Amino acid sequence: MRPAYFLLAWLFFALGALGMIVPGLPTVPFMLLALWAFSKSSKRFHHWLYTHRVFGPSLQQWHAHHVIPLKAKIVSLLSMALSMAYMTLYANMPTWLLFVTAALMAYGAWFVLSHPSKPPA
Repeated sequence: MRPAYFLLAWLFFALGALGMIVPGLPTVPFMLLALWAFSKSSKRFHHWLYTHRVFGPSLQQWHAHHVIPLKAKIVSLLSMALSMAYMTLYANMPTWLLFVTAALMAYGAWFVLSHPSKPPA
């Protein structure tokens, strides 16, 4: 199973990295999944991702305190709002799909807002 977890980890990592440039695609949840899959497959890559210059601090804060930094909250909520506005105004989507998307984004927004922005003092 280790090779399967290793491939899965890299898939999650790629999706998370893509999420840094694609609005509406999250980064940290995919990095958390990548970290989990690396923990099942490669201690070396688990350590690499956990201490990564860009991704490491968010992963460490989440691991220790379930913290979502304020900047990440703003970016995620803004991305969701802009994506929803675009889909509503310009995309030719079926109404039911628009409602499903809105519901999923509302859940994502609730999840982001329900966690602290800073670790406890």
